[in-house]
Amino acid sequence: MTTNRKPLVSLVVPVYNEADNIPLFYPAVRAVIDPLAEQYDFEFVFTDNHSGDGTPQLLRELARQDARVRAFRFSRNFGYQRSILTAYLRAKGDAAIQLDCDLQDPPEMIPEFLARWQAGSDVVYGVRKSRLESTRWTLARKVFYWLVDFLSEDPIPRDAGDFRLISRRVIEELRRIGEPSPYLRGTIATLGFQQTGLDYARRARAVGESKFSFYDNIKLALDGIINQSVVPLRMATYLGLAISALTVLASVGYILAYFTVGFRAPAGFTTTTVLILASLGINAMLLGIIGEYLGRMYLQMKNKSLSIVERELHDLD
Repeated sequence: MTTNRKPLVSLVVPVYNEADNIPLFYPAVRAVIDPLAEQYDFEFVFTDNHSGDGTPQLLRELARQDARVRAFRFSRNFGYQRSILTAYLRAKGDAAIQLDCDLQDPPEMIPEFLARWQAGSDVVYGVRKSRLESTRWTLARKVFYWLVDFLSEDPIPRDAGDFRLISRRVIEELRRIGEPSPYLRGTIATLGFQQTGLDYARRARAVGESKFSFYDNIKLALDGIINQSVVPLRMATYLGLAISALTVLASVGYILAYFTVGFRAPAGFTTTTVLILASLGINAMLLGIIGEYLGRMYLQMKNKSLSIVERELHDLD
């Protein structure tokens, strides 16, 4: 069946206290998408993570000026990944492109993303070949991406963030998953379909500082590792078995030495204390890993809302 309807592309934009960046972001994106108006229709889908600055007012004003703008304010801060996923699920487009409001991911790549989508790719993602940040953070990210890729049962693109295009059928697959603690870059990578990576240089923020704290990065790292694999759980099992085997071998060796060469191990408080502390540390680590998985099972069974929309800022009635 043929149709003359232009494809609708949803521009998905999670925001949190971005009042300084929105006036720069919106015209920058308009400058890219307006020349594409003959080929595509566009909509903006903003998800506001309960900002405490002037972000809601700016989004409301944008919606008044541009009917393509839809903005959803959450009842509290539900986190960056949930904000993106909620925007995907609210998007009406045949494809959705996620953009950060700070302009670190260049909107100028939108036409190339769309071209790859039209050529058959269901996922087109940006690969950060360079980024303006400290050496410490760059090294930490490389280690993280390597670790997630190493532990995952499916290949995960390295140095790929959330700057991506996904097709409607990928969005519908995300809707069916119902993950309470989503790690989208990993989940989307494991869905399959035709996926294409495009290299780009990540810019510095247009204005202000990142709202992503050290704690947020650690939580994202844990979500990435635990959501993508049961390998850490298996490692806990293997480590426990290895320690048990070494304990048995050491016991057998000590008994043999006792009866063959008369070896007597000196009784010592230090040795006993170290062994006790080591045992407690290993048990705590293993229980912690198990607890992470059980916690995710608990959250899934509670069936809590992915996010709660307090009000729709584009509703002008």
